Amino acid sequence: MTGTVLFDPLLPWPILAVVAAFAVAGVALALIRGLNGWALRGMAALVVLAALAGPSLQQEDRAPLTDIVILAEDQSASQRLNDRPDQTTSAADTIETALTARENTEVRRITVPDGEEDAGTRLMSALSDALAEEPRARIAGLIALSDGRVHDADLPLDLPAPLHLLLSGRDTDWDRRLLVKNAPAFAIIGEPVTLTLRIEDMGAVSAGTGLAPLDISVDGAAPQRFNVEIGEDIELPISLPHGGRNVIQFTVPEADGELTDRNNTALIQINGVRDRLRVLLVSGEPHAGGRTWRNLLKSDSSVDLVHFTILRPPEKQDGVPVGELSLIAFPTRELFLEKIDDFDLIIFDRYKRRGILPALYLDNVARYIRDGGAVLVAAGPDFASADSLYRSPLGSVMPAQPSARVLEESYRPTVSEVGQKHPVTTGLPNAGDWGRWLRQIEVDAQAGHVVMEGVDGRPLLILDRVEEGRVALLASDHAWLWNRGYEGGGPQLELLRRLAHWMMKEPELEEEALTATATGQSMRIERRTLSDTVPPVTITDPSGNVVELEMTDAGPGRFEAMFEGPEIGLYRLQNGDVESVIGLGPAAPKEFEATIATGDVLAQRVESTRGGVLRLEEGTPRIRTVREGRPAAGRGWIGITPRGAYETQDVRQMGLLPPWLVLLLASGFIIGAWLREGRR
Repeated sequence: MTGTVLFDPLLPWPILAVVAAFAVAGVALALIRGLNGWALRGMAALVVLAALAGPSLQQEDRAPLTDIVILAEDQSASQRLNDRPDQTTSAADTIETALTARENTEVRRITVPDGEEDAGTRLMSALSDALAEEPRARIAGLIALSDGRVHDADLPLDLPAPLHLLLSGRDTDWDRRLLVKNAPAFAIIGEPVTLTLRIEDMGAVSAGTGLAPLDISVDGAAPQRFNVEIGEDIELPISLPHGGRNVIQFTVPEADGELTDRNNTALIQINGVRDRLRVLLVSGEPHAGGRTWRNLLKSDSSVDLVHFTILRPPEKQDGVPVGELSLIAFPTRELFLEKIDDFDLIIFDRYKRRGILPALYLDNVARYIRDGGAVLVAAGPDFASADSLYRSPLGSVMPAQPSARVLEESYRPTVSEVGQKHPVTTGLPNAGDWGRWLRQIEVDAQAGHVVMEGVDGRPLLILDRVEEGRVALLASDHAWLWNRGYEGGGPQLELLRRLAHWMMKEPELEEEALTATATGQSMRIERRTLSDTVPPVTITDPSGNVVELEMTDAGPGRFEAMFEGPEIGLYRLQNGDVESVIGLGPAAPKEFEATIATGDVLAQRVESTRGGVLRLEEGTPRIRTVREGRPAAGRGWIGITPRGAYETQDVRQMGLLPPWLVLLLASGFIIGAWLREGRR
């Protein structure tokens, strides 16, 4: 039970002050004039003023509330190193027991897990959430058990009680880490890109040689080892070997006694892109589709086009002196012997043998294909003649043989059953509503895949692989009708773009491919194939554990599976004879950027609350009671501040000057003053 005097004035305090001033002036005047009743006059005025102030006695029944101490236990990834889990849990249990044994004290024990999306340790956020659930007037202390590697230390948070940090770890801990300071998302194939690496030793490092081994592996291949300086930036030029995703893994082998090897590996994923697509277009003669081919290729700013049209074949004899001709001589030797390997794609558009390209040059083109080059033959009536390219050294790499028949009839090109699954032709827009073509060369497919069909299901577009290179045969010279919009046209530009990129071995257009896309710790695995079924996909995680997943049908030629990775690192995928690798998680996880325990990160926040930073390896600190504003930590002890909070259960108010008492006292003093002054 507590009592408090309250005032509820009948007049505003300023008016009451004016009344009091007049009363004091009246009493002073009586005193000056020598009136004997001045004291009784003053008492009467005091009673009236007290009554106007409205005094009352408030009595409360209060129930004391317990003090609350928040105990935060860091369970992030860096806290699971060495003996930190046992060290932290043991200390937390001891402190919780000691606090619970104290009179009028409660403990709120919370855990701090890893932050989402590599956010690190969010200790201050966890304390903020805990404080939001408790009355601030009851918080007597905050105790955090952590390695001090907090990634939200700058979070603005008003702490109502002392904050203490109890550090896990050991003074003898040391660790080595690998940093990649710059890693571009894209790079040009074949051109060097410079990465900056750094190997650092932290903590109680013993004297060594100053060198550390570094293993470098590309796409999961056998690593190459180099010895590099510790503590110095390393400029490393790397050339990407292929288009699409290139996974580069840097690893520093674990040294004896270091805290962890989780920060000894960095995975860099760089997409390889081509700078320019160099195309050689050779038109055997001027025709309606020649300009269409040129315009389509020139419309792509990433294409460097070299185009030659045979305007004057050698057999043409018109008597014009060669010196007076304004035509450019066809640089056959430069193009087909000396610089042929500089081209990414060669297109023969209605070209036939006229003696311009000797058999030696065409044989070199066949060699170019086998070594990894790409050739597209857009066939016209010339392909069915005796001068066909098929009847040259190129015939050995052609996927189809002409029958010498030219079908002069209208038809609508269609995508074959295999073409429905092939990335070059699957999902082409407006399939089934394309305009007709009016000519097709009859060919007998001998290799590769027929992805488009023409008259009566005859092969129209055939794609084939020849050793390291690729060949495509389009058995018609009427594709230009689509570009002219004949009967609505068709997707000539999209088809040509896909065809060129497939021939350039772009990963997204491979018909047999295994790819994965990572989102956080999850990956979506996609298998593209021309087969109707695929076996389960085999996944090997960074620790060597193997998991098999069934793949589900996701559309023509596509199968998918979802996988949740248990840890970050390099994962190897295999499905049949197709393999792939993917890096899961960030290149440098925030939890392992720095692993040596330290109080520096939270030092300012701790000092502002007059708390302390103590190491658990020196023993679990004792708990003391300290007054608010006093230092709350010392050698071997930490303090909490009792709050004295309470809950009011009942309130009663009683007036100290009831009206009858005011009337009685005031009239008594006034009458007394009158009588006293009347007898003088």
